[in-house]
Amino acid sequence: MRKALIAALAASLVMLLASAGPAAAAIPCAQMTAWLKAGGGATSGLLVENAETEEVVCAVGAETMLPLASNTKLFTTSTALAKLGPTATIPTKVLTDGTVDANGVLHGSLYLQGGGDPTLGTPAFYNSYLAGLGTNIFALVPQLKRAGITAVTGRLYGDDTVFDRKRGVAASNYATSVYIGPLSGLDFNSGFAGNTSSSHFSSNPAKLATQTLDNRMRKAGIRISPTIALARTPANARQVAILQSPPLDEIVNTTDVYSDNFFAEMLVKLLGARFGGAGTTAAGTRVVEAYARSLGSEIHQVDGSGLTRSNLASPEDVVKLLLAVNKSPIGPEFIQDLALSGKEGTTAGRMKGTAAYGRCRLKTGTLTGVSNLSGYCFNTDGKVMVFSTLMGSVANTETAHYYQDLIAGTVASY
Repeated sequence: MRKALIAALAASLVMLLASAGPAAAAIPCAQMTAWLKAGGGATSGLLVENAETEEVVCAVGAETMLPLASNTKLFTTSTALAKLGPTATIPTKVLTDGTVDANGVLHGSLYLQGGGDPTLGTPAFYNSYLAGLGTNIFALVPQLKRAGITAVTGRLYGDDTVFDRKRGVAASNYATSVYIGPLSGLDFNSGFAGNTSSSHFSSNPAKLATQTLDNRMRKAGIRISPTIALARTPANARQVAILQSPPLDEIVNTTDVYSDNFFAEMLVKLLGARFGGAGTTAAGTRVVEAYARSLGSEIHQVDGSGLTRSNLASPEDVVKLLLAVNKSPIGPEFIQDLALSGKEGTTAGRMKGTAAYGRCRLKTGTLTGVSNLSGYCFNTDGKVMVFSTLMGSVANTETAHYYQDLIAGTVASY
């Protein structure tokens, strides 16, 4: 029944536009306004624009600041792509403060230095949880052996100091959240304690990563103490092994398509570390806010993922961001890294029977009482439309999705 109703309404709107011409634009806007209120209540906003001409075709409460939920990731990931570049990678290094003698004995210690890579882990974990997107910590061991190291007189230390040690975000009072693994500059398996996402969260990801590498080194025949610790890498240490993360473009794709909160929070701390003077959430969000302002958009941002309700922007701000990014060098990568409507990630199964199905790139956002949908639609007549639907007083999320899908279908029909 619901699918048939969506299809019938979408088809009738398309026919209405075709028969009535440009003057009919007010009709679908009036209908979208009604759907906005039906799905999101009084505290909601909508803006729809033509991406080429920036003509506003529908605006309702477009300047009202509302909770972004995971639409916050649009700001975080676009900033990461713009500041770091789509092909950028994040290093994890092993360094030493000692020297290797003729017998392969390293007189000194090794330091596993995290660079803030959210994908660092074991293949057993990321092949099941992240569909193969990961950085294999075990790949450091062959490099150590190629460096001639057969034994270490000191210990293996973990260095997580690229980030602070606040494990969560404001919504969890900066402790580990039930919704997101603990954050660390030397993170491991997305913060889980085991090789599956069904395991509990680790109390100290950096120690777990360091112990895992230490165990694998000894298994590979490198003699080293089984006792590990955390320490800052000495300034004069030299590199003996390095791993690079997958390209940032792939990390952003996972972040946006699957609305991965952990990846988003790691990215915002990385922005802080690289461009904000500190590997903290606060430093990273300031970098994001500055990037948004440079595009004529605004956001009040307190975390990278949108878990905290005080991440605020208006539909106009979201659309301004999307319009500007579309015309920027990162536009193609950013758009392709959003979920394909109805077919991927958090939009899978939605919008069937509407013109939006398979023709939009979208970001969802959900908190209690909040449901959002924003992105780009590529219409059959060649138009590119940009829209943001922020529903701030939602009584039922399924109902909100139903009306958002109708709105998206109308946007894709312009």
